[in-house]
Amino acid sequence: MDNQALQQIKEIVDRNDQVSIVVGRNPQLDEMAAALALYLTLQTAGKKVSVASVTDPLVEHSSLIGIDKVTTQLQGNTGGDMTVSFPYKDEGEIEKVSYTIENGFLNIIVKAGEQGLSFSENDVRYTRGGNLAGLLFTVGVPRLADVASLVDGESINNTTIINIDNKEQNENYGNVVLVSPRFSSISEQVADLLLSLGYDFDVDTAQNLLNGISAATNNFQSPNTSYLAFEIAAILLRKDAKRPQIAQRPISVSPAQRGESTQAPQQRQNIGQGNRPVQQQHVAAQRGEQSQTGNQNAQQNNAQRLQQIRNGLNTNQQGTQRPAQAPQQGQANNGQQPIAPVVNQMSQQQDDDMNPPADWLTPKVYKGSTNIE
Repeated sequence: MDNQALQQIKEIVDRNDQVSIVVGRNPQLDEMAAALALYLTLQTAGKKVSVASVTDPLVEHSSLIGIDKVTTQLQGNTGGDMTVSFPYKDEGEIEKVSYTIENGFLNIIVKAGEQGLSFSENDVRYTRGGNLAGLLFTVGVPRLADVASLVDGESINNTTIINIDNKEQNENYGNVVLVSPRFSSISEQVADLLLSLGYDFDVDTAQNLLNGISAATNNFQSPNTSYLAFEIAAILLRKDAKRPQIAQRPISVSPAQRGESTQAPQQRQNIGQGNRPVQQQHVAAQRGEQSQTGNQNAQQNNAQRLQQIRNGLNTNQQGTQRPAQAPQQGQANNGQQPIAPVVNQMSQQQDDDMNPPADWLTPKVYKGSTNIE
């Protein structure tokens, strides 16, 4: 901002005791924060300031200091008229209106008709008429038509307008135009203007401005964040403003860092079987019983097969039967379980030791078809 424009703004502010500030429809947090920072600073400087918005403030604005001072009607000059409005729905609801003056108060008396009044005191509206304040700040309003419900053409004839915005589509209206897209937020624009005019910040004003800058720059992560945003933020932090809280992204943590077991999935599954639901434990128990029954049947089949082998060995010496041949490993025997080779060898060795042939001690005589000379 050049010195000539700054001097012009300073003279305008000094000669106007009443100042109005307006924002557009559904303003962003940055725009509302800048307007309220301007409101608080000028009010502290002794100005009579009012701030208005075309629409009611949003929920995201609730953290801003002074948000309760924002209205949807712009107050005019204190020399204007005051209008008291009563709802009037049915003919004959109000019989007559009169007034009295008592103890320095003007009492407006609305006499009810036969049906009575359908409204309460909360429905009564008070409107200040007359011309607008001598100085009007528009904050983040690209077109003056956007605030036509607050400012009409006739009421601004004697009003000086200072246009503050960073949007490229701004129509550059007003007596003083402070529009530049190089600013990453309107809050940093207002902060720079107030500092250039010699105003100081209290902690509430500083907090509003820091909230606005953080919101407009995505917590200073936007690539469009200007150097001025960082410089202003440093000044605001020195004024005891606190950076607003932002949602943290989840951080990936390994199982070892979480304190969980690093065993194989099958091992972790075996360890966690004690915590299975009752139904799963019951199914597992049934499976265990079936497995145990299968093992018992296999053992019985093996025992029967061993007995058959023993019987075959005992009768072999008479030549009436041949010893039954044990099934090979991996082969089924009429649906029976196979006998392991190791078991066959051990069983056969035991049978040989326990049941020797009957002619073991009888002298052996060679018998054959070959004649021995």
